[in-house]
Amino acid sequence: MKNTNRKKASAKQKAVRSPCINICELNEDNVCIGCYRTGQEISRWGKMTPEEQLAVMKKVHQRESESQFIN
Repeated sequence: MKNTNRKKASAKQKAVRSPCINICELNEDNVCIGCYRTGQEISRWGKMTPEEQLAVMKKVHQRESESQFIN
């Protein structure tokens, strides 16, 4: 008997881990000062595909590197 669950699991990408660090406050640009996601990105996170989540993570890293709080 073949294990078909393994194929299903490998075919389906896992969700990307949320960058939330429980410092939830949006700045004047509607970007969270804790995770660097916009309000819309935060609210949609659980409904996004892994590809969409990865695209947001690229934006998060860029926003974080441009932040005045990161050296």
